[in-house]
Amino acid sequence: MIPRYQRILFWSLSAGILLMAAFLLRGCEQAHKRLAAPNDATPIAAPSTSSTQDITLYLANDEDASISPATESFALPQDPPVRARTLIEHLLATYSLPGSAHPLQSGPAIDDVFLLTDPQPTAGERHGQTAVINLHGSFIDHHPSGIQVEALTVHSIIGTLHAAFPQITSVRFLVDGQPHDTLAGHADLLRIYPATDTTIHPRQPTETPELSQP
Repeated sequence: MIPRYQRILFWSLSAGILLMAAFLLRGCEQAHKRLAAPNDATPIAAPSTSSTQDITLYLANDEDASISPATESFALPQDPPVRARTLIEHLLATYSLPGSAHPLQSGPAIDDVFLLTDPQPTAGERHGQTAVINLHGSFIDHHPSGIQVEALTVHSIIGTLHAAFPQITSVRFLVDGQPHDTLAGHADLLRIYPATDTTIHPRQPTETPELSQP
C-alpha cells in the first residue's frame, strides 16, 4: 500500500506540472498574437507636462498636389529644438495613418533638429535661425519616389516649421548626420530652403474637351 505522504506528494507534483503547462500555453498564445499583429514602428510621443495648444500643420494632399494649413491641439515640449523635432515627428506620423491624403510609411523619421543662429544676416534682414533637420536613413529608404510626392513632403515640413517658429528663416536637411543628395531621387536635399508659407492651392480640374460632331 502506497503511504499517504507519497500520494500527497504525487498529486502535488502533478498539479504543479499542469499549472506550469497552462502558463506555458498562455505565454505561447500571447507571443503568437504579438508576432501576428501588424508592425507599427512609428515612435510613440514622449509624455509631456506642457499644456495643450493650437498648432498649425501644413498638410499635403497627393490627389490635388496641394498643401493646406490645418489647426490641431496637442502638447509640445518647451525646449525649442525638441519642440521642433516633436512637431515634425507628429506631422510625419499623421501621414502614416490610414486614409492619409499623403501616405508615408510609419517608422522613425527625425533624429534631431538643430536651430542655428544666422551669424551675418544680409542687408536689411533681421537675425534669424537656420533649422537643420537630421532625417533618419530608414525614412529616406522608404519614402515614395516622385517629383510631386517628394516636393510635397519637403514643403509640408518647411511650412509647418515656419508657422510654429517665425524666427526660422531657412531650412537645411541632413540624413543620418550627413549631407544627402535627394529625398528619394528628386527633391534636392543639398540646397538651403527659405522658411516661408508653403501653402499650395488645389489644382483646378481640367475641362474635358467636347468631341466634335461628324
